[in-house]
This record gives sequence, C-alpha cells and structure tokens, in this order.
Amino acid sequence: MSAGTVFVSAGEPSGDQHAAALVAALRRAEPGLAVEGVGGPHLEAAGARLIARIEDLTVMGFVEVARKLPAHWRLLGRIRRRLRDGDVRLVVLVDYPGFHLRVAAEAHRAGVPVLYYIAPQLWAWGERRVRRMARDVSRLAVILPFEESFFTERGVRASFVGHPLMDRPALPAPAALKAGLGLDPARPVLGLFPGSRGQEIVRLWPPFRAAAALVQRERPDVQVLVAATEGGAYPDAGDIRLVRGRPRECFAAADAALCKSGTSTLEAAMGDTPMVVAYRMHPLSYLLARRLVRVPWIGMVNLVAGRQVAPELIQGAATPAALGRAVLPLLDAGSPERRAQLEGLAEVRRRLGSPGAAARAAGLARELLAA
Repeated sequence: MSAGTVFVSAGEPSGDQHAAALVAALRRAEPGLAVEGVGGPHLEAAGARLIARIEDLTVMGFVEVARKLPAHWRLLGRIRRRLRDGDVRLVVLVDYPGFHLRVAAEAHRAGVPVLYYIAPQLWAWGERRVRRMARDVSRLAVILPFEESFFTERGVRASFVGHPLMDRPALPAPAALKAGLGLDPARPVLGLFPGSRGQEIVRLWPPFRAAAALVQRERPDVQVLVAATEGGAYPDAGDIRLVRGRPRECFAAADAALCKSGTSTLEAAMGDTPMVVAYRMHPLSYLLARRLVRVPWIGMVNLVAGRQVAPELIQGAATPAALGRAVLPLLDAGSPERRAQLEGLAEVRRRLGSPGAAARAAGLARELLAA
C-alpha cells in the first residue's frame, strides 16, 4: 500500500468506540497505516493522532446544537485545509450526521473517497439528504438490517455489516452480576438508564427517580440501580445504587429497565432486559422533531423489530406515574407483558446479524484504499 493517511472522525463517545474498533481491525491488516482524525480516548488508544477531541463537540437537540455551531465550523475549516494537503487517501466518518455530512462534502470536493460507518438516520428525519450521500459517500456501512435496502434504493452504495453490539464478549450470569454490583442476587432489580449526555440526564433523571420510588411502594423487594456516567449528577438518589461507567453490566443485571430511547434500547435487548422507553428534550427541539421525524417509534428495538416490542413514553407522557405503571408488570417473572417482550427482544437480537461488524467495515475501507 502506498504512503498516505486515513482520516477518521467520530463525534461522540459511542462513535469513538466504534471508530476505534474499525481502526484496530484496519491496522491489523495494514500495520503501517497512518491514522489521524477527530475522536476520544478509544480512537487515540487505537493509534490515531487526534487533531480535535469529541469532548468539545458532543451535544443533542436542535436548540442545544446551535450553541456549538461556532466550534463545529472552526473544526470543519481545519479538516478542509487538511484534505487540501493531498496525502489523505481515505476519510472514514462514524455516525454524527449533522457535522459529518458536511465533512463528506468537503472530501468529495477534494477528491478523497469516503467510507461512512453507522449510517445517519435519514430514514427517520432527512430523506432529502440521501441525494447528498449518494454524491459524497463512496461506501456506506450500515448496522441496522432495514437500512441497506433503504439507502441502496436511493442510489447509495450501502452494505449491512452487522451491529457492533454483537461483537461484545459474554457476561456472567445475572445473579453474579448483581452480587458484583453490590446487590442482593435473590431480589429483582429495576435499572434506570437516563442516558450519557448531560441534558439527557437532567431531563430524564427526575421522572425516572420518582417512578422508581412508586415502584418500590408497590414492590418493596425491588432494588434500584442507575447506570451513571463518570461525571453525571444524580441528586436525591436516596437508596438507589449509583454504578458509574459500567452500563453493560447494569443492563444485564437488571430484571427490567426505564431506558432512554436510541441505541440504549439495543443495549437492553443484548442484556435480555425488558424495558420502558422514554425521552424528553427541550420543548422547542421537540416541536421541530415532531415536524421532521417520519418513523412510528423512537426506540431502536421497535424500529429493528418493525413493531412495538417495548412501550414508549415521550415528552409530557413520560411522567413518573406512567413510567411506574408501565414497568411494574415487566418485573413480574410470570406476566404476559414480560413474556411477550422477551420474545420480541430475542427477535431483535437475531436481526442484528453475526459478530464482526468492525472487521467487515474495515474490509470496505481496504477496498477503497486499493481502488
């Protein structure tokens, strides 16, 4: 392979992990490959030289994103200048569409091929932008089974590579996980998963905490844990056990969950954890989202299944009382609600494909480098 650099960009923590796995697979096949880009600790540990860090970029919601626009524009200018240097042979973009679709356009103008790994959810909110992807993206590696046909039918060279969650090693049995988290293995556990971003925690933690209190009034035997981020604040937690930095173990240890929408719901599916899906956002962001979003569900488990596997409570509907009522039957081992959801979660896992997503995406990158 001739000299040159692969430029990789990941805009948020989950993308940083997926980008790192792809880079690790790529460098196993091409040990001397130079990699640089935008990311966090995982991408850096995989051998990439970072020109910017995701901590300065990560945000969600239309109103919240507006506050970060100046930093995004400055970084886009740096990437544009870097692409003009002429030694970047491939750009790899991971998720984070608002910024990365602009980077793809800059790469296209510079004559640099683009591999986009983890497709923007244009099937949900931005079908008009698919034409831009068909023009600017050389190959698209999708991780949800229904995405391949959606993008291919609209002119994008898309390949389903499987979901990265399928690559994770097996965990111990739930009883052992409960004990390891300081819980009683003989008692049921309600897990609270209010998200990893600051604004998600601020909006979801209070109703989740209040719903957990209502559940414990009905079921005093239930233990409650929250999958906490390292820097997140969880006021008035009381006897709720805070477990920082171990969300996967928390999902697998929980008998049922209150779960933020999005990829977190697939994490719950991998842990075989029945859930109630919830989301709250800035009121103006929510009004804009209602006008743009074109899918019937927000929970990824429901989208993958093509039907409602887990109940969803959004914005004003995500009250403590409603959350508590919805999750209580999921804590009952014999309830029809729990049995039906476990069957649906098994179906979701089957649809996510076989292990090896990062390696298959790295294979697409090597094809573009060899072209």
